[in-house]
Amino acid sequence: MYRFLLTPRWWGINVFAVLAIPLCIFMGSWQLSRFEDRVQSHQQQEDRSARAKAAAARPLERLLPVDTVTSGRQASARGRYDTAHQLLVPARTLKDKHGERQGFYVLDLLRTDGGKAVPVVRGWLPGDAGAKADTAKVPAPPKGEVTVTGALQASENQGTDGVQAGGGLPRGQLGMISAASLVNIVPYEVYDAWITQTDPQAPLHAVPPAAAEGSGLDLKAFQNLGYTGEWFVFAGFVVFMWFRLFRRDAEAAKDAALGIVPEGEDGDDDGGGGAGDGVGVIASVSRDVDRGDGPADGRGAGPSAGRGEEQGEAARAG
Repeated sequence: MYRFLLTPRWWGINVFAVLAIPLCIFMGSWQLSRFEDRVQSHQQQEDRSARAKAAAARPLERLLPVDTVTSGRQASARGRYDTAHQLLVPARTLKDKHGERQGFYVLDLLRTDGGKAVPVVRGWLPGDAGAKADTAKVPAPPKGEVTVTGALQASENQGTDGVQAGGGLPRGQLGMISAASLVNIVPYEVYDAWITQTDPQAPLHAVPPAAAEGSGLDLKAFQNLGYTGEWFVFAGFVVFMWFRLFRRDAEAAKDAALGIVPEGEDGDDDGGGGAGDGVGVIASVSRDVDRGDGPADGRGAGPSAGRGEEQGEAARAG
């Protein structure tokens, strides 16, 4: 009954199923492991952030380059602020106990004793970076040599929230905090990192450090979880289609073994006689009507019979 499984068609179906099902399971398991890694990395990052807030600050040079381990760590740098190049970073959202508020960062460049400068976000202010009434509230940076302490952050990129990488900003504004965006603004080297100050000067608000890229439960993490479900659904769909095709062909083979022919294959032989008889009856009736023949009682006489009766009556009258 199951000899159809040895046909070339079924060989192809079986080979496809044998290859597709393990592949779907493997890809689904791999995507699930990626999601679990991101969850674990997120938990580790939160633990490091909690420890970093309580840990003593370390010199900036010892924490570079910034990675998932050093991101968020307390760093210290000593130097002088470049008061001629104060920048505002517009359209930045601050999340606090009051909810989400729109405003801008106040960024100054601290020139260290080594000659290079580190961008320092001194704080956040609500309002519009292009409105004079709002920018008038920005306090001037401290003069002289100072020591800055804050959370170390990696340079921003085009995927960072709030970044305006398209350019076209007014003079004195910066769309992305990175060494690459500052290279054409200042005439000295800049560290590929920045510091968000822990204790900002009033009325500035402290900017909380962001999680290192790839270490949080962001959209990519939930994409991995969605891909996991899709691959497992694909595996189940392959199994479902295989059993559906198998059951259909098995039932067809069983019917053929019992001599049951599918409807429609012998329809011409069964209906041919009936159609011929019907055509013959219609042709016979048509010939009788043309000759004027009718039923035996004469009620069905044709037009020629009526004309003969009228001629006979006219002859008798004459």
